[in-house]
Amino acid sequence: MTALAPAGSPPRRRGGLLWHRDFRLLWAGQAVSSIGSNVTAVALPLVAVAVLDAGTVQVAVLTAAAWLPWLLVGLPAGAWVDRLPRRPVMITCDVVSALLFLSVPAAALVGVLTVWQLLLVALGAGLARVFFETADQVYLPVLLPPAEVPEGNAKLQVTHTASYVVGPGLAGLIAQAVGAVAALLLDAVSFLVSAACLARIRTVEPRPARADRSRSLRREIADGLRFVARDPYLRVMTVFGAASNIGLVGYQAVLVVFLVREVGLAPGPVGLLVAVMSVGGVAGAMLATVAGRRLGTARATLMAAALAGPPALLIPLAGPGAALLWPALGGILIGLGVAVNNVLKGSFRQTYTPHHLLGRVTVSMQLLNFGTIPPAALLAGALGAAFGARVAVLVMTAWLAVTPLILLVGPLRRHRDLPRAPREPADVARPPAADEPAR
Repeated sequence: MTALAPAGSPPRRRGGLLWHRDFRLLWAGQAVSSIGSNVTAVALPLVAVAVLDAGTVQVAVLTAAAWLPWLLVGLPAGAWVDRLPRRPVMITCDVVSALLFLSVPAAALVGVLTVWQLLLVALGAGLARVFFETADQVYLPVLLPPAEVPEGNAKLQVTHTASYVVGPGLAGLIAQAVGAVAALLLDAVSFLVSAACLARIRTVEPRPARADRSRSLRREIADGLRFVARDPYLRVMTVFGAASNIGLVGYQAVLVVFLVREVGLAPGPVGLLVAVMSVGGVAGAMLATVAGRRLGTARATLMAAALAGPPALLIPLAGPGAALLWPALGGILIGLGVAVNNVLKGSFRQTYTPHHLLGRVTVSMQLLNFGTIPPAALLAGALGAAFGARVAVLVMTAWLAVTPLILLVGPLRRHRDLPRAPREPADVARPPAADEPAR
């Protein structure tokens, strides 16, 4: 006997969203772009270290620069995205990012590349990323009905985390063969592929509501902040994400320096090890929806946080030979936990938050989540310069190990599943119902 689909849900085909043309285009573009971005995550610090002889602090500042725009323009970006058509915003961001990364090999070719240019490229690409990721979070529910959003997030997360395996490996191989600067060309091309895929999407996006002139941008930003601050689930998730990112990105900011200068690895093995450390993320993204169904979304979120915390203490044990197994194992477990958490949290936020607030709620959470990254990277760099990269990695991973305790403060530990909607309606002005995306 075949079970009936829930009322209002679309008929399911074998293969799920693989049959959805516009989602396939979004998925393909983001997959290619993610690989390119993760090539850059290793190639950019390798350019700084191997080509420009940058120090630990300078490499850490590169990481800080890439995330600083979330602090500078994160909140107004959410309000602007809620006023603008999202797909053109995403295409523009892809083109701008491609031009920025093309400037690095161009400058190297004529012999004028400097650390300052790398910093400006990281800052500019980070600014484009703020707008792209905010628009992307709001755009997925435009393409998909609520019942398919978790599957869409899971598929996007699988390829995103797979790129953490493929990207660093490619970066190491390219850097070893023809130099780290050449690896940045791949990222530039990947952004252009993403823009081309987005341009081919046929779904007509509902026009955002015309901004109410009586409501200032500041008041609209405050609506998003207020919604997050008052909601017990979003509030604790935001604090946990911010705290865990301090440790997670803090150790990653000096990881390449640690592996090259203290463990003694060449660029090729560095890329390979970072790729292996990211394998757990692929498994986590594939298992996230299954874990949410079988354990409950709230319980699976707590389990994922536990996996992403204490295993971090294995990473500073890295050494030559067999001792490389410790960071590999630690990275795999962290990646598993982070990926499960990202899929469950992303799907929860997209289906739980009123759609007219989603852009502002997303950046309100990310302001704190990502806003801790620049100071964390700078702190890690300062610790590395003063006491050595191994000490910096140890301090950051020790912090990461205890952050799962934060989630025990909120309501997640009392429930099997996360709720489908807030108990009380959002206490903010709402645009006309006709502006809701078609389902």
